[in-house]
Amino acid sequence: MMAPLLALVLALVALLPGWFGGFPPGRLLGLAASHAGLALAGVVPAAALGLALGVLVTRPAGRALRPAADALAAAAQAVPPVVAVALAVPAMGFGWGPTILALLLYGLMPVLRATVAALEAVPPEARLAALALGYTPAGALREVELPLAWPLVLDGLRVALVLAVATAAVGALAGAATLGTPIVLGLQNQNQLLVLQGAAATAALAFAAEGALLAASTYAARGRRSSASPASSEGRPQSRKP
Repeated sequence: MMAPLLALVLALVALLPGWFGGFPPGRLLGLAASHAGLALAGVVPAAALGLALGVLVTRPAGRALRPAADALAAAAQAVPPVVAVALAVPAMGFGWGPTILALLLYGLMPVLRATVAALEAVPPEARLAALALGYTPAGALREVELPLAWPLVLDGLRVALVLAVATAAVGALAGAATLGTPIVLGLQNQNQLLVLQGAAATAALAFAAEGALLAASTYAARGRRSSASPASSEGRPQSRKP
């Protein structure tokens, strides 16, 4: 996979200026940790909301809400993160709050659309077979539909996480300690070395996040294949008697 290699190269590019007047490596690593925490704080609620809406609009009772959910996600994605941060500062103050809101808005659409596409791609026969075996609709969703849809859902989560890591740099404009801090300081002082350092560090963290989720996806797929047993019926509910 190229993502870990690119992350390593960009990390070295970001650390080297620390010995030539840039941010020291220790301080840059501290900013990277804060940046990662901020990105996770924004992507977790976006993932939860996107998954919940995706499940809701693919159920018979919620299909009528599909246009409204799509419009909400598209409108959220259309707002530039910098604008969202600037609009949120008067109400939420400086710090993490405005950036978390911007990341939530920006990460909602990839998760929602991936969840809807993944659940709609599940063969109807699989759900009908689960119902015939005695599963409730919620049980069929939990035990059959979501496991089958998970690889595509994970792709949406990966996109949302990479977007959050790449976008969290704008939090520096609201006073949050992120890898955007060297970029902002470099622009203010016309210091190209700081701009390069912040940009390289942000890109390295984004590639590292992508590589981590790709590795997790591959590991999960291998685990499902190794544990699958067509002949096993353990935990399967008994079929209903006529």
